[in-house]
Amino acid sequence: MTTDTRLNLLWLQSGGCGGCTLSLLNAEQPHLYAHLEQSGIRLLWHPSLSAASGGAVRQLLADCVEGRQQLDILCVEGSLLTGPNGSGRFHMLSGTGRPMIEWVRQLAARARHVLAVGSCAAFGGITAAGGNPSGAVGLQYDGDQLGGLLGQGFRSASGLPVINIAGCPTHPGWVLDTLLALALQRFDAADLDPLNRPRFYADHLVHHGCPRNEFYEFKASAEKPSDQGCMMEHMGCKGTQAHADCNTRLWNGAGSCLRGGYACVSCTEPHFEEPGHPFAETPKIAGIPIGLPSDMPKAWFVALAALSKSATPKRVRENAVADHTVITPAVKKTGLKG
Repeated sequence: MTTDTRLNLLWLQSGGCGGCTLSLLNAEQPHLYAHLEQSGIRLLWHPSLSAASGGAVRQLLADCVEGRQQLDILCVEGSLLTGPNGSGRFHMLSGTGRPMIEWVRQLAARARHVLAVGSCAAFGGITAAGGNPSGAVGLQYDGDQLGGLLGQGFRSASGLPVINIAGCPTHPGWVLDTLLALALQRFDAADLDPLNRPRFYADHLVHHGCPRNEFYEFKASAEKPSDQGCMMEHMGCKGTQAHADCNTRLWNGAGSCLRGGYACVSCTEPHFEEPGHPFAETPKIAGIPIGLPSDMPKAWFVALAALSKSATPKRVRENAVADHTVITPAVKKTGLKG
């Protein structure tokens, strides 16, 4: 007789677009199901990927809540809708007559680990933008404030708070690497940053590995969407402030927002959905961008920018405002000896 030692994972989708699941399906080497199998994780149910529905799912959820079915990992995608007036009735779990937030509270109380997959589940995200009539919040955060649906003091059975795998959408590697670390029992509180995001990706900046770094160094800036230059000064890019490894851990092994010509909107951060200005514009005071690189005093940035711009090579200056390479690097003897 063999004992099944696999971890049971239940995935719920709440107030969101499902984009984190779509991103997860792009996992490669191995693909999603192979990765779960190799990690010793059994997917109990996912609303978009599982065949079970109706009464079978309601019974599964009841079994998890009542302890008849072991629940090791609860993943929630999408914000939690508390409206109207805290009742949660804007999002009823079909066929149960009960709001989704009630199910999430009860399942979280049973789960060994609770994961917020995406910035909506972590902080409220896009669903909380505007007047937030649906009362959208994250699992344990409401924007950048602790609380959310489960409350500041919530801890899962493992002793950990909600693990916020923030991103819009999340990179499949962020989700799968977190699951693997949990399966291997190699993840604890020290692996979480101050916003309870996994440090293995949140201790990086999107700026790291950016293909436009040469333009950034010389402050050679793009002036329109098709330009190759740095997008920080005029185009709203927040890659020097955003916590993620997007340009060193690429989507499908090749892509990132910046590689696609789009400025970083800092989607792993609370309140990214309402920056207070158009996403593709950089707000400034006296010509100086408000959002300066992390850890850099304003006076230093002004001095560095003035010096960098005065030293910008013609090649970098002209390529920055073109949609293709106009001037290639010069070929000359370097003086290096083998």
